[in-house]
Amino acid sequence: MKIKDKYKVREMAGEHVVIMQGHHGKDLTKIISLNESALYLWRAIEGSEFNVDRVAELLAEHYGIDDEVAHRDAARWVDKLEECGLIE
Repeated sequence: MKIKDKYKVREMAGEHVVIMQGHHGKDLTKIISLNESALYLWRAIEGSEFNVDRVAELLAEHYGIDDEVAHRDAARWVDKLEECGLIE
């Protein structure tokens, strides 16, 4: 999977966000706020193919957490990306 190229992280009022524009004239614009770890992961995988295992490796390496916790957190993060339609 890969983050869709049309989505970019922007900084607004000191927050890092992804803005998803509405479609067909409907006001469905969503703003997704990224915390520190979500921003780290986004930047680490942006523009490349990844899977849950790769995200778990990044978490374990960067934060020094055990593999089980890293994999659980990675799966939740990827699920949220999918839920928001940010990956293909």
